[in-house]
Amino acid sequence: MPVIAPMPAARPARIPGQRDGAEDTTAGTAAEAVAGTTVDHLTETYRAHYRSLLGLAALLLDDTASCEDVVQEAFIRVHSARKRVRDPQKTLAYLRQTVVNLSRSTLRRRILGLKLLSKPMPDMASAEEGAYDQLERRDLIKAMKGLQRRQREVLVLRYFADMTEAQVAETLGISLGSVKAYGSRGIAALRVAMEQPV
Repeated sequence: MPVIAPMPAARPARIPGQRDGAEDTTAGTAAEAVAGTTVDHLTETYRAHYRSLLGLAALLLDDTASCEDVVQEAFIRVHSARKRVRDPQKTLAYLRQTVVNLSRSTLRRRILGLKLLSKPMPDMASAEEGAYDQLERRDLIKAMKGLQRRQREVLVLRYFADMTEAQVAETLGISLGSVKAYGSRGIAALRVAMEQPV
């Protein structure tokens, strides 16, 4: 695990007319505002908050190695952008947000990787299962033909065309409540029709 090595602090130059031991605080704060977060401050933040940031990443990710990678990457990014973090007090908040964003990116990459994996071929159904499926399909089509026209339209658009209720309502030009009512009554009628012996 790489540790950010602190740089030795430079001794401020003595300003003419300034007494020994007295510091020009206005020049010091202006220099800090321009310089941003120092490496020393970032090193102290690393020592003090590494474990808490690791815990934050652990809440978002599932394995220790990824958590450590995310936290290390967050410190690297903050280190490279330390001049933009003008207020050293906000360094920890910036680190936390970076850990959250990197954790989200890691999860997105994982999900994308799972989607891109080739899907296994489904097991071939036996001839008996295929015949049974055809009989069920034929019974379903027959039961669908026995429904009222609006019930049939709602069920076909909702479940076979995979539309949302709002999309079905828009397509048929009816209200969302009507879609729900027709769908509910249609499913009940289908259930009764499918249970009757042929």
